[in-house]
Amino acid sequence: MSPPQATGEELKGFRRTVTQDRVNAYAGASGDHNPIHLDEEFASTTRFGQRIAHGMLSLAFVWEMMSINYPGAWHDGGTVKTRFTSPVVPGEEVTVHGSVKRVREVGGRQFIECDVAVTRPTGEKALTGTATVPLG
Repeated sequence: MSPPQATGEELKGFRRTVTQDRVNAYAGASGDHNPIHLDEEFASTTRFGQRIAHGMLSLAFVWEMMSINYPGAWHDGGTVKTRFTSPVVPGEEVTVHGSVKRVREVGGRQFIECDVAVTRPTGEKALTGTATVPLG
């Protein structure tokens, strides 16, 4: 199956449950041990009122989706520009999805721009952005 290349074509997305164990593992891998992610007592005193997942964990899901859809090409200069818009709470199942926004050529090289997002079960977007993949 060829990777999505037509404007409007949907990317192969997925769902992930963001467990506290996953958040803890991400903290260990990233070195980000901010108590808002790990300490329930501390997190309860913040504006969120509870622990939240690392925003970069949501971004890692986008990187995974792009790697699935564009193996090789994504790792050959793929970029992403995102905005974090809502926190993900451990226990939520998020949906990682995207679609081809446009195809453009720059300097004889073709690029695919994709709208990407991570959506919470409430329908709120936790992350939105654009991923750009070089082809050829």
